[in-house]
Amino acid sequence: MSLLSRFERIMVRRYLLPQKGEGFIFVAAAFSVVAVALGVMALIVVMSVMNGFRAELFDKVVGLNGHAVIQGFDGRLGNWQQIADSARKTPGVTSALPLVEQPLMASANGRVEGVILRGMRLPDILSNKTLTSNVVAGDFKSITPGSGRIAIGSKLADQLGAGPGSEISLISPEGRSTVVGTVPRIVTYTVGAVFEVGIYDYDKAFVVMPIEDAQTLLMLGDSVGVIEVQTNNPDRVEEILRPLQPLVAGRGVMVDWRQMNSALFSALDIERVMMFIIVAIIVVVAAFNIASSLIMLVRTKTKDIAILRTMGASRQTVLRIFMTVGLTIGMIGILIGLIVGAIILFFRQGAVDLVHYVTGANAWDPSVRILTDLPSRTDPVEVAAILIVTLLLIFPAVLFPAWKAARTDPVQVLRYE
Repeated sequence: MSLLSRFERIMVRRYLLPQKGEGFIFVAAAFSVVAVALGVMALIVVMSVMNGFRAELFDKVVGLNGHAVIQGFDGRLGNWQQIADSARKTPGVTSALPLVEQPLMASANGRVEGVILRGMRLPDILSNKTLTSNVVAGDFKSITPGSGRIAIGSKLADQLGAGPGSEISLISPEGRSTVVGTVPRIVTYTVGAVFEVGIYDYDKAFVVMPIEDAQTLLMLGDSVGVIEVQTNNPDRVEEILRPLQPLVAGRGVMVDWRQMNSALFSALDIERVMMFIIVAIIVVVAAFNIASSLIMLVRTKTKDIAILRTMGASRQTVLRIFMTVGLTIGMIGILIGLIVGAIILFFRQGAVDLVHYVTGANAWDPSVRILTDLPSRTDPVEVAAILIVTLLLIFPAVLFPAWKAARTDPVQVLRYE
């Protein structure tokens, strides 16, 4: 059964479409629609980009660093096999991989850059989708133990002017001792692959090689520096790894993904909430616009309302008519905002590239924004919540003028006509 009678639907259509001499009211209603559309569009775009930024950052950080790492105090984790085996047997842990990680210097073509050496077992390199699915040039399969080949980030390749087949020297301060002091160890490697994971700080610093070659370069023997741990629930990582604390105590420190990136993720969460509040103000303004246009419509239609009342229309009928008019204006704005928001999100990177092409300004500088591309991840539940919140803000703005229309006294109005 319809909520509105046929008569009420006719009146709603009549009041939504501009009549003679009501152009100003129609323009005000059109502005209200635009305001609602802008508010909904901005909320959907901002929240989707913020969600995408956080999710993309989390996926890439965790893809390279795991949900937690166990680090040796002096860069060496003694008896790491026991810790790794105990971690794998811990309920909730899906993998525990040994790594060698050390900051070094790299030199090529007369240029010198600081790098982070990452030594990984060959099967772990080939199974790491964050690396192997983001190859720009070369092939990770060429990076085998003893081959003298390494993989480097795309930004580091640009800074050193290197690519597949180029030679890069890695400089380690852990060298041989002489009568004049310690001589840095310099070993030359060939670039076998260039990758771009999408995080600027990683792409400009990471050097990946087989763990055996890293142990030889750093003279670690069979030791490793880090054990990377993955769990089945990153939100419970601290609870899952708590049983390993006694085993790690005295040998190293255990740091989870929250501690490694606490400042960054906390700032993102705060910014996300603040952006929602700030952009929601647009919707509040739009609600006031709808209220003002509906008030003008009620004032203009006072005589019509009085005639309807004398013809038998109840106050509830008048209330429903004007409530429907106001909510229809809001719903049209919501629908337009939803469509425009989806279009903007679909073409977001093209829009950024267009701004860069037209103005010459880098609207999304990866050295500042961390990620290489503008991300987006739309949450249907969050979109539904945005639409519901918008309607809840519009409803009271519509209710007041509709209630005033329903309270119109036909005797007082028609007395002076």
